[in-house]
Amino acid sequence: MATPALMQNYGNRALTLVRGEGNYVWDDAGRRYLDAISGIAVCGLGHCHPAVTEALQDQAQTLLHVSNLYNIPAQEQLADRLVFLSGMDNVFFSNSGAEANEAAIKLARKLGNERGHAVPRIVVMEGAFHGRTLATLTATGNEKVQQGFAPLPEGFLRVPFNDVEAIEKLAASHDDIVAILVEPVQGEGGIRVPAPDYLNKLRELCDRHDWLLMLDEIQTANGRSGKLFAYQHAGILPDVVTTAKGLGNGVPIGACLARGAAASLFTAGSHGSTFGGNPLACRAGLAVLETLESSWLIERAEQLGTRLLQQLRLQLADCAAVKDIRGLGLLIGIELDRPCAELVELARAQELLINVTAGNVVRLLPPLTLSDEECGLLASTVSELIQQFARQAA
Repeated sequence: MATPALMQNYGNRALTLVRGEGNYVWDDAGRRYLDAISGIAVCGLGHCHPAVTEALQDQAQTLLHVSNLYNIPAQEQLADRLVFLSGMDNVFFSNSGAEANEAAIKLARKLGNERGHAVPRIVVMEGAFHGRTLATLTATGNEKVQQGFAPLPEGFLRVPFNDVEAIEKLAASHDDIVAILVEPVQGEGGIRVPAPDYLNKLRELCDRHDWLLMLDEIQTANGRSGKLFAYQHAGILPDVVTTAKGLGNGVPIGACLARGAAASLFTAGSHGSTFGGNPLACRAGLAVLETLESSWLIERAEQLGTRLLQQLRLQLADCAAVKDIRGLGLLIGIELDRPCAELVELARAQELLINVTAGNVVRLLPPLTLSDEECGLLASTVSELIQQFARQAA
């Protein structure tokens, strides 16, 4: 039972984790669990990866924090590397994905104000999740998480995900749209993968209307999709892209990258962060990128994701409760025909950590370091649990 000194916004948490190594974590009773959620897509390199640990130890005894009043060598090195790998022009560093998305929204607002729009509009999607600050909460397509926080900021227009025609209709009736904000794959929304040409069509639409294409890659970036950034599957470049989660492998860091006109919108004093891009977080980010580049883990994520999807589809082919099995790289969703939150506890009893999102979608976000044997174990255990759950619920 959590101490009453903590606000109860997370409810009752039944498991206390005290140690991690590789793809496993241990609870306070000494039980070991295969971590197939990775801290919600954070620990892509597994827990306590040697390269990240060494970088943190070295930086911790050198310099932790100086603020952005001064040049920070590790920040500059990480920015250079991200720009080179992404095809973008520059970076703003924050502490989280929500803050990175907040920066993206501010970029769009600034552009809209420069264009004379009283209320610049950003097109967002049903089922999206962009964060829990007031602006990102409003951009999020989930009324449940918005309840109790009115009034929400104005300036967002919502359309169905994977529906370009709906955006075309908005364009015909609104001359104050300045940007589209979209996840390449909806994570919290249930691992919803759009049509293969969706991002290409959005890019063409934004080019035609002179809008910013802003991609929320908080969950999909850092190799998880089988590319460093998921948009690289489509062969396009966004105007703004955000990332966080796996960039620090557990150390809080977010990044908002911009290109072209969007890259010059922030000027001295227009945005900032006390902790964003501090030496410790940036050393972690550098260690993550260096490891991803040198170990073929990004390519392996694509291979493992394909294998995991194939095994799940084969083993669950006769389970009538399964509506769909989908994914991209190591973002896997198994949609059932009923709410299935109980599966989290059933999996925990089998020493496996999974997650259920959107009420009825089993979400798997295992580390990119997953072995072939662990991939098979994950597929068989999840399949058996879903079949057991379906029989009991019948």
